[in-house]
Amino acid sequence: MNQLVKKRILPSVVLVMLAATACLQAQSLHRLPIKTVQDLHAYFKWSPGKPPIISGHRGGMGTGFAENSLTSFEHTLTYTPAFFETDPRLTKDSAIVLLHDATLDRMTTGTGKLSDYTWEELKKLRLKDAQGNVTQDRILSLDEAIDWARGKTVLNLDRKDVPFFMTAAIIRKHNADAFVMLTVHSPEQARYYYEDNKDRMFSAFIKNKQELEAYEKAGIPAASLIAYIGLTVKAENRELYQILNGKGIMCMISAASSYDKLPDEQERLMAYRAIIDDGASILESDRPVEVAKALKLRQTNQPASTGSVK
Repeated sequence: MNQLVKKRILPSVVLVMLAATACLQAQSLHRLPIKTVQDLHAYFKWSPGKPPIISGHRGGMGTGFAENSLTSFEHTLTYTPAFFETDPRLTKDSAIVLLHDATLDRMTTGTGKLSDYTWEELKKLRLKDAQGNVTQDRILSLDEAIDWARGKTVLNLDRKDVPFFMTAAIIRKHNADAFVMLTVHSPEQARYYYEDNKDRMFSAFIKNKQELEAYEKAGIPAASLIAYIGLTVKAENRELYQILNGKGIMCMISAASSYDKLPDEQERLMAYRAIIDDGASILESDRPVEVAKALKLRQTNQPASTGSVK
């Protein structure tokens, strides 16, 4: 084989190998069994004995994995089925991107307000992990995240600075109601989106019976809700579990600002198990891979000190 032929063939071989590797990685991801809005509502309907569901807070975090990045999302799905809470914000030129903070300093190689930058300018920055290490990931647009999530998982869009009409429009644009849900902080917010499309699913702040009644008075059906009930296990949750579960509503506790902060892995694993043992059916965490391990150990009745998290 002459040198000219080699030069032409070898790059093609490399490209084929890279494509095959990417395909295998994609096939190895856990995927939620959701294709239609009916599937979405059924997946999040509480029923006795239903396995707990994991939510990756901002996709999940860890050394080398930046929050709100595809790398973090895919790392989590390598180990466990999960859906993802994520954070849409507006750029200077009204593009919608994913970033938790209103400023760039903590999570990117940039500085200042995100809203002072255009989308093209933000593409030049790189995301940092929770320890401040610069990664190869860049800020994602919501369009990119929705395109990636289709057929894999569900995105739960938190409420930041994006106007309601823009959020509703981008979901319609992608025909994404089967795999995009919305965090709402009040019945009025839920009502806006529900009137736009009654297929919508909401992660609603419902921390007591009165707040549930307010959603009911607003005409939001139980089948459209999961309930975020707080950060910790506490006695008041027991009555709330009974009321919400009785209506088919799953209850979510977020460990991101509580038990995720425990310094010892075994303590965290025990805390995650305790959340589910107490009655929560969705556990949101910065450490979804650890949560998956804790739930697996709980299912097999093994002590929390068994095994290791990759």
